[in-house]
Amino acid sequence: MTKIAVGAISLLLLATTLLTAAPSEELQVLCNRIAKEFTGKTPKEWGENTTGVRTRLATTDRVLALTLDACGSPKGKGVDQKLIDFLAQQQIPATLFINARWIDANPELFKQLAANPLFEIANHGMWHKPASINGRSIYGIDGTKNASELVQEIELNARKIEELTARRTRYYRSGTAYYDEFAVQIAQLLGHEVIGFSVLGDAGASYSAAQVKTALLSSKPGDIIIAHMNHPEAGTGAGIIAAMPELKKRGFKFVKLSDYPMK
Repeated sequence: MTKIAVGAISLLLLATTLLTAAPSEELQVLCNRIAKEFTGKTPKEWGENTTGVRTRLATTDRVLALTLDACGSPKGKGVDQKLIDFLAQQQIPATLFINARWIDANPELFKQLAANPLFEIANHGMWHKPASINGRSIYGIDGTKNASELVQEIELNARKIEELTARRTRYYRSGTAYYDEFAVQIAQLLGHEVIGFSVLGDAGASYSAAQVKTALLSSKPGDIIIAHMNHPEAGTGAGIIAAMPELKKRGFKFVKLSDYPMK
C-alpha cells in the first residue's frame, strides 16, 4: 500500500472519530488531536475555490441557493430587516451564515431566524477569520494562525449555535471565504461542508442595488449566491428584492443548501 493511500485511510479514520466525538469532546483535546494531524504540513493553495470548497448545487434543476452572511464585525452587526421580512413574506428560503459576534449583538432575532423553517443556520466562525493553518491573510485580515486556532474558530461557534438551537451546523464559510486546502480538511473533520459560491451577489455588501440585481440575474441553474444580511445601508436588500420577479419569470425556484447535494 502506498504512503498516499495510508495517509488517506488515516485521515478517514480520524474524521470518523472526530465526527462522533466533536459535539461533546473537551475542546482542548479536540484542538490537540487535529493539530497533531496537521503538524509540519505546508499549504499550497489559498483562495475562494480551494480544493474541497463546494460552489454549486449538483443539479440541472432551475434552482438557486441564496446564502446570506452576517459577519459581526464592529461595522457589520446590523440587520437588513426589510430583506428578511421580504424573504419571509414571499416564502423564499435561504441559508444564513452567522458569526458568533452577530448572534451576541442580535440574540432575539437570531432565535427567531433559527426557529423559522424557511431558513437554515450555518457557521460563519467565531471571529470571522480567513481559514488558514499558518496565519495567512487576505484583505488585511489575518487568518487563523494554526490548526488549533482554526478548530476553535469553527467549533466554538458550532457549539454556540447548537446550544441555542439544539442543532449542530452542517455548513461552514470562513470570514472572507478564503481557505487553504488543509483548512478545508479540518472543517470537514469537524463535520462541516465548506461552502463557497458561484454568484458574487454583493461583493461584501459594496454593490449598489442595480449591481446586485445584475449579479443575481446572471444566475444559472444550481448556482450558490453569496450576499449579506447585516448591512441595511447597502444595496443588497433592494437589489435582491428587485431581481426576484424576473428570476421567478425565468422559472427559478430558491432552495436551501440542504435540499440538494453539492459540488
